[in-house]
Amino acid sequence: MKLAVIGKDVSQSVSPEMHTFLLGKLGKQCVYEKVSIPPASFSERAEQLFAEYDAFNVTIPFKGQIIPYLKELRGDARRFGAVNTVVTKGRIGYNTDGFGFLMMLENAGLQIAGKTVLVLGVGGAGRSCIKKLTEAGAKVSAYERDEERLMIAYRDLGGFDPLLSVPVMPYDIVINCTGVGMHDTVGKTPVVNFAKLGAMPVGEQLLSLAGAAVDLIYVPAQSEFLRVAQACGKETVSGGAMLFYQAYLADCIFLDRKADGAEAKALYRQYTEEL
Repeated sequence: MKLAVIGKDVSQSVSPEMHTFLLGKLGKQCVYEKVSIPPASFSERAEQLFAEYDAFNVTIPFKGQIIPYLKELRGDARRFGAVNTVVTKGRIGYNTDGFGFLMMLENAGLQIAGKTVLVLGVGGAGRSCIKKLTEAGAKVSAYERDEERLMIAYRDLGGFDPLLSVPVMPYDIVINCTGVGMHDTVGKTPVVNFAKLGAMPVGEQLLSLAGAAVDLIYVPAQSEFLRVAQACGKETVSGGAMLFYQAYLADCIFLDRKADGAEAKALYRQYTEEL
């Protein structure tokens, strides 16, 4: 199979190693490439992807932009309005982020039902997390600086408290879904408009009150967001496990086989031990 990951800058992506490992364990060989595309050039390159690859994965910022080029959305992709997995035959889009996210939390031993959760950012990854958290019984609040984007997410998803300012209060879990902390923002945390405090980077003022901190970023392995939380003595979870689990489901889709949670966990253990 000829596969790829598509994004604005995927130079540091570990997707080739991850998918090669997974597909090898599932009995299939592949060639997996990294394809970085400037956002301004995406419309020119999109059609070529279907000619060049049997399937491909999509990351920031193209999870929504790929949709007009598809003929069908299935499962979470339809509900989230975001696609991270594309099968060229039939031009079908899927979203495996939600599966990966819940498997990551389960693997870390974090309970969700009845917990108060603050999600920072309502982009493609944030929307996926919000939907899965509310379905699992969490009490979700979501912050987004862009009011229009926030209200569109609320209209599409519902079930959460939309925030244009964040009250400084104890949340059971705070999740960074903004992407701030990687690439040219390494060493930084998201800037949030705090109630009564104004706009400032997330730091001890919020994370010292939290029960746990989760960052979807996996490069670097410990983002500044997680470093601050750890310094406050909080449990932290990095996004590497989520990437693995969503990759596992994507590969099951590529191979037209049923995903199995126990198999996914066993493969993750092998992956971390071997690589």
